[in-house]
Amino acid sequence: MITTEIIWIGIGFLGQSLFFGRWVVQWITSEKKAESQVPLSFWYMSLIGGLITLAYAIYRKDPVFIAGQGVGSVVYVRNLMLINRVKGPASPPSQQT
Repeated sequence: MITTEIIWIGIGFLGQSLFFGRWVVQWITSEKKAESQVPLSFWYMSLIGGLITLAYAIYRKDPVFIAGQGVGSVVYVRNLMLINRVKGPASPPSQQT
């Protein structure tokens, strides 16, 4: 029988898996370019994994993880905002004649 507790443990592991996976993505990207790189997917995985882990921490009423993931999520959102500001709005492709 699947209980609420088991479902929340699964949610916690999902969040931690995404959060860990971001380092794997960063490592692979850096190896391919032979220099340290932080791909955009790193920040999205950080945010999504952090928010899922934050939900789990709130369910567990764990103030240490709530504080860590809460503050971390603000940083991830800010980094995504800064990245999007630099890229600017997508421009339409130029037409060749």
